[in-house]
Amino acid sequence: MEILNLSLPATNRFASNYLEQSVEVQPFFHYRYNDSQEDMKRIAELNNRAFPRIEVARHIESFMESFPTSEAVKRSIDKLKLADSLVVIGGQQAGILTGPLYSIHKVISIIKLAEQKERQLGVPVIPVFWIAGEDHDFQEVNHVFVQNEQSVDKWVYPEKVHQKKMVSDIVLDKGICHSWVQNLIKNFGETEYTNGLLALAEEQIAKSTTFVDFFANLIMELFKDYGLLIVDSGNKEFRQLQKEFFKQQIKHHDRITYSLLEQQKQIEKKGFPKIIDASENAANLFYYDQRLNERLLLEFERENDCFVGKSGAISFSKEELISIANENPAVLSNNVVTRPLMQEWLFPTIAFIAGPGEIAYWAELKLVFEQFDIKMPPIVPRLNITFLDRSVETDLSELNLDLAEVLSKGTKQDRGRFLEAIKDQELEQLFTNTISLLQEQYNLIKVKTEQLDRGLLPMLKKNENYLLKEIGFMKSKLEETVKLQHDIVLKKYARVDLALRPEGSPQERIWNIFYYLNQYGQNFIDDIMTGSYEFDGRHKVIKL
Repeated sequence: MEILNLSLPATNRFASNYLEQSVEVQPFFHYRYNDSQEDMKRIAELNNRAFPRIEVARHIESFMESFPTSEAVKRSIDKLKLADSLVVIGGQQAGILTGPLYSIHKVISIIKLAEQKERQLGVPVIPVFWIAGEDHDFQEVNHVFVQNEQSVDKWVYPEKVHQKKMVSDIVLDKGICHSWVQNLIKNFGETEYTNGLLALAEEQIAKSTTFVDFFANLIMELFKDYGLLIVDSGNKEFRQLQKEFFKQQIKHHDRITYSLLEQQKQIEKKGFPKIIDASENAANLFYYDQRLNERLLLEFERENDCFVGKSGAISFSKEELISIANENPAVLSNNVVTRPLMQEWLFPTIAFIAGPGEIAYWAELKLVFEQFDIKMPPIVPRLNITFLDRSVETDLSELNLDLAEVLSKGTKQDRGRFLEAIKDQELEQLFTNTISLLQEQYNLIKVKTEQLDRGLLPMLKKNENYLLKEIGFMKSKLEETVKLQHDIVLKKYARVDLALRPEGSPQERIWNIFYYLNQYGQNFIDDIMTGSYEFDGRHKVIKL
């Protein structure tokens, strides 16, 4: 399996600067991700801090009992208990059928970087995937995109969730899920691997109670042999480990918000937009209201010295909220600002694996971390991967397309140049002349109509537009005939776009891993994992 390394811009300007380690963005981070000397500095910092390794390891051991496991997983749990252990960590929402490919790329990144760091540093380094189960945006995780001839179809999971429930609390209807997944996989087209893939999905659905269970079962079935550990931020038992840290966040909520806003000002001075939407009243915590069955974002009302949610529907004094954190932390959860803090308190992190958007928002948190006398971990860009099928590679070659250009922009410009080249110039000129003559004659008729009856001018204009429309219709029909003569070539452009830049987006944001498992079998993951990957910010093209 050949891997090409290409230099492509990131999906946002800030991340592109970060990949280059430009002087514009480096001040917003504590470590350089591509400097091996920084690892030793990071280890020295971590050695001066205490982590609940044993408690976290025991929780993970209990939490993962029901998921697919292996000796490698058991070894990872044992390693996490060791006093010198480190973790490479990253996270994502629990998408249906694992969600878009970038979730899989993030898992691969976490595992491969942990392996590299363990070899380089000579200490135990464990891969940990943080499932954002506390997230309540069901619309972001309830769909998969599939190919439909030369277009993209969005298949939405049919169950409706009306309340702002955490994804961890959304119960899976196994009958509906089984039918939906079965239809979706069959839509990929039957191959020698389809029945085995259906059996894999059915087995994991049968074992799952919630959406997070289904996600976790699939991820662990695919990656259990690589020692991956998982946590669910929406898990109530996991929240018990966080109570002391919740109390710290509540006590110092004003310092957290002030630091965030100050950092955002510094970033905006450099000409970059802020990513995190925050106000001076932000408390950066959610409260799960069981009466409303909703997860509510808290704000701090200075005039009343209390925390409120949903326009005052709930209200707590600081003392009451601290008491809740101590007695019932399961009803509290972090937002985008405090989740990185919580993660940093719980895990001795040698590297955080981040996508382009995450790189930009972590930059806004440097002063927040410093308020608690800790540093952000090294932020390592996750592997950006594109799978290149052999038939698509052939199309690229025959069309003489530049792969890097296609991955960045698609084939629109090249296809446009081809269409321009195959135009029947004589036909084009005939229609141009016809339209010009028609408009000239109608201008003469307009002058005469103004003399005879101005009331007929609207009808005249309507009549002219009708004829122009009919001429345009005939022109388009003849142009389609020309295109049909070159249909084979045009379909190649469409195939390349659909495979590599569907809907004008990177492949990893649209397609799902199950399409590739159906094409290449369940050993596809093992084949990908045998590759050697450099965390150098370059785009990885894997030839299949």
